[in-house]
This record gives sequence, structure tokens and C-alpha cells, in this order.
Amino acid sequence: MRIYVFLALTLLSFGQSRWTFAQDMSLQEILEPDKGWVVVTEGHQFTDGLCSDLQGNLFFTDVAKGGPIYKVDPEGKVSGFVTNALKISGLKIGPNGTFYAATQAPEKLIILIGLDGKTTVLATNVVPNDLVVSRKGIVYFTETGKGRIQMILPTGELRVADAGAYKPNGITLSPDQGTLVCTDFDGTHLFVFKVEADGSLSSRAPYMTAVTPLNKIQSLGDGMTTDGSGRYYAASAVGIQVFDPTGRLCGVIAKPENKFISNVTFAGKNHGFLYVSSSDKIYRREMKARGILYQAPTK
Repeated sequence: MRIYVFLALTLLSFGQSRWTFAQDMSLQEILEPDKGWVVVTEGHQFTDGLCSDLQGNLFFTDVAKGGPIYKVDPEGKVSGFVTNALKISGLKIGPNGTFYAATQAPEKLIILIGLDGKTTVLATNVVPNDLVVSRKGIVYFTETGKGRIQMILPTGELRVADAGAYKPNGITLSPDQGTLVCTDFDGTHLFVFKVEADGSLSSRAPYMTAVTPLNKIQSLGDGMTTDGSGRYYAASAVGIQVFDPTGRLCGVIAKPENKFISNVTFAGKNHGFLYVSSSDKIYRREMKARGILYQAPTK
């Protein structure tokens, strides 16, 4: 047991020395007092695919309805950004400024979407759920039903990065991108991987333990994001669970309403607002914590 704990701590702290000051923080140190959830937009069917750009614009999709990729500017104005974008469950912006998406219909694909709306297919014969794109341009995506994570290299090569007896769903990277974390929809853990120099994943460890509903063993762990201090945020059945860089639970941010939440990310001015997709709505709340951009270089 001592050896396992040492290895897990080493994995989580790999390349994390710049962010270890975030350890032992409570929710009081990341939440702005007297700032609750505010509705940004409503009237959708099933919102998902949250991501942000350098300017703090939020982008999201309606995975049930399909149609456009929606844009919310830092002031909260909502508009359709990319039309006819299929039914997208996972969305991220890559280092080249284009969208990477996991589609559910009419086909299950990983695609690249240019700012002109033109699409390029990156992977077929896949069943993707969510994804993240590294600064090196490597796409990692979860296949929840198959219990695996796949990766697409900048060369276009598709590889299985990990497979096991779990249901990987939401996926995120540490600020230095030396660690990858994913939720387990059917379980109680978040799995942590070391990202090797070539982008491959190693040393899978179920080191973060999620809170589950009373008498349930399923966390319903879904979309994830990371803040600038290396904390991990995971949408789940009980709310947004926040873990420090070593995997300790800081607390659970209550859901804005008693509905399923599918994703979470930082956007808005200075990336200082936490956004969540909650069924037919998008909410946000002001934070002390600040988000990071996967596509942006570290400072």
C-alpha cells in the first residue's frame, strides 16, 4: 500500500511543482462569495461540448438537437457561430484555432471544423464521447462504451492509448500537460495517467475518489476542466467535484438545478467564470479561480 500511494503521488505531481500551492484549498478559496449560478441561455434540448478560446468566448452545442455551435461572448451575448455542425458531444479548440469535435449523428466521428465551417474527418469507425487536444496537436478521446481512450497523432495515426474495465467519459489535462485525467461514468474514481514525451499514456491509477449519491456506486462522472492552479473539476451526479493537484477532494460545488449536468469549463473575462451545461440550459458563476486553455502555451 505504501508503494502504491508513493507511485500515485509521484504520478499526480509529475511536472506539477509550479502548482502545488493549490493543495489543501477549500471551496471558499475558489468561489467568489455571494456569487451564485446565473442562467446564460435556455430553451435548448441537451447542452454539452463546452470549450473556450483565448478571448474568453464560450462555445457549446446541443447534442440532442444538433445544428450550430453556439457562441457566448464575455458579456453573455449568445449567437450561432458555426451552422450545421452535426450532433456534437465533445468540443475543443486546438493549437491552430480550429474546432475538434466528437460527433454522435449522423455518424460517430472525430472531425476538424474550420472557422469557415468546413469539416475534415480525422477518425471513422469510432464511438467517441468527449475529447481534449494538447498543445502538440494530439487528440485524446474517450470511448465510454468500449472502455478505452484513443489518441490521434498530428500525423493522422489513430492509436488506442488505454483500455480497461471502466467507462471513461470526461477528459482533461494538467496545466503542464504532463498528466491526463478522465472520469469513470459508472464508477467512483477518476483515473490519472502520465503523458509520455511521445504523447502516449502510462501508469493509469484510480487515485481520485468521487462522491456518489446516497447508496449509489455510480458517480455519473462526465465532462472535466482544469484551472490555472492545477485543480480538476468534474461534472457528476452530485455536482461539480473539485480535486487538488494531488487528487484530494476540495469539495463539491452544488448544481444550479436538480438536473443532469454534462460538462464544465472556464470562460468569460479573464476566464474567471465557471460555466456548466445543465440539460436545456447553460449557467455560469463568477470564480476566484481562473481557467487555463489547453491550446495556449504556459507562462
